[in-house]
Amino acid sequence: MSINLPEDTRSGLLANVAPGDNSPALSVSELSGALKRTVENAFGQVRVRGEISGFKRHSSGHCYFTLKDENACIDAVIWRTSAGALAFRPEDGAEVVATGKLTTYPGRSKYQIVVERMELAGEGALLALLEKRRKALAAEGLFDAARKRKLPFLPRVIGVVSSPTGAVIRDILHRLEDRCPTHVILWPVPVQGEGAAAKIAAAIRAFATLEPRLDLLIVARGGGSIEDLWAFNEEEVVRAVAESPIPLISAVGHETDTTLIDFASDLRAPTPTAAAELAVPVRSELVAQLGELQHRAQHCLARRIDRQRERFELVTCRWPTAATMFAPTVQRLDEIGERLPRSLAARAGSARGDLNLVAGRLRSDLIDQRIARLGERLAAAWKMAELAHPERPLSKGYVRVTSRDGTTLTTAAAASAAQRLTLRFGDGPVDATVDGATAPRTVEPKRRKPYIAPQPGLFDPAEE
Repeated sequence: MSINLPEDTRSGLLANVAPGDNSPALSVSELSGALKRTVENAFGQVRVRGEISGFKRHSSGHCYFTLKDENACIDAVIWRTSAGALAFRPEDGAEVVATGKLTTYPGRSKYQIVVERMELAGEGALLALLEKRRKALAAEGLFDAARKRKLPFLPRVIGVVSSPTGAVIRDILHRLEDRCPTHVILWPVPVQGEGAAAKIAAAIRAFATLEPRLDLLIVARGGGSIEDLWAFNEEEVVRAVAESPIPLISAVGHETDTTLIDFASDLRAPTPTAAAELAVPVRSELVAQLGELQHRAQHCLARRIDRQRERFELVTCRWPTAATMFAPTVQRLDEIGERLPRSLAARAGSARGDLNLVAGRLRSDLIDQRIARLGERLAAAWKMAELAHPERPLSKGYVRVTSRDGTTLTTAAAASAAQRLTLRFGDGPVDATVDGATAPRTVEPKRRKPYIAPQPGLFDPAEE
């Protein structure tokens, strides 16, 4: 069975555009552009309430996330210029009210909301976000009691992070002046509003780089609503407080106000004024305490001296006199003095007897033998000295040639150079020249000492 369709309704291989057709085919870009204009014109300004999911901050500074509720979701984007103006840091799970406009993204055929402003959806949502953030940071150990440090007793330099125009800094300076004047360095920052959290965190970190290093740091702000104090709940401020190498006091709001930096700081003060009181002691009280300690020390020292004097007097009164202490020694000395002459005489007599006993044992022949041996040794030594005498060869016909000044000449060259010579024989000297010419005798011969042979028998018994 076949069905015949009108010719104008049958599909063909080629698109047929009839003249005067009022529905021409659109390109994909044209259709996407038309949809974009329609959506933007119809929803130029909208406010949407939902929960943030999949929040991501791109390296370009733009933020991408999804707003959702129980039944639907919509993509959202915050451009970099608007992201920097947010009063809080968006994160997953936060319920917010986003204000912006709807637009489409032709590249993926999706529509999205371009957020220009975003607030938390009521105080309940703000508190829920605060509690969630507190638990997350506590799980990292940033609030552990073991991390908290003891404050210095008397800080010399105190840094303050606060507004320069509010009453807070005046109250702190006034209370420090009353209690114990000290050096204060203020780092002015905005304490609420756009960009406050980043500047507070930067100030805390900058104080840690100052030289010389501060002794104490105070982060302070007056009271306000939870929105006003929100900058001190931001994660970057809490981390800066936890990482600070300087002991830190948080003094944000009134006593009933609590922020996350109170958990991360080393000490929480109920008010900024109380922070100044906790930072330094009262100078007048210190002076009074020092005076009291000095008085007690002097009193204790005086009492100790009195007790030691009493003990000394008690001991010295029992000591014997000098005469009594040395009387036995004096008596013994007298006895020894009387016994000494008798002891010396007895000792001398005993020594004399011992000497007589030894002298009888000595024999004269032993002495004579010793003397004879020593004489023989001495005679041999003299004989060796006679043989080695330099004049002995002259008696055997040898001649010693010298210059006229007495220098011995041992070579022909030395004799030729000297010309005038003296020939020394065993019985005396004779002058001569090298050429053989007779020279007049001008020098009287030196009288030489007669040679005396050594005589044996002279010796020193001690040399044996």
